[in-house]
Amino acid sequence: MPGAFPLIIAGLPAVAGLYAVWTYNRLVALRNRLREAWSGVDVQLKRRRDLIPNLVECVKGYRSHEQTLLENIARTRNLPQAAHGVGDISTA
Repeated sequence: MPGAFPLIIAGLPAVAGLYAVWTYNRLVALRNRLREAWSGVDVQLKRRRDLIPNLVECVKGYRSHEQTLLENIARTRNLPQAAHGVGDISTA
């Protein structure tokens, strides 16, 4: 046993060094995963920002459609009130 003690003492710095290398590699891997995750979030935010002009154009088109529809409904509702006689009312 007296010969094993110096080997244990010599092995402790090696184990500590291996642990330090493993910890450093683990921290680097976690940093890279974090950067990759934020990159994914950034990509999604850019996609969303690029879609906003398309959404605005879609809403403008729908607005004009709704305006035309509401004008037609108002015009159609007023037809029976402006009609004179049974024939005009049935046509309205």
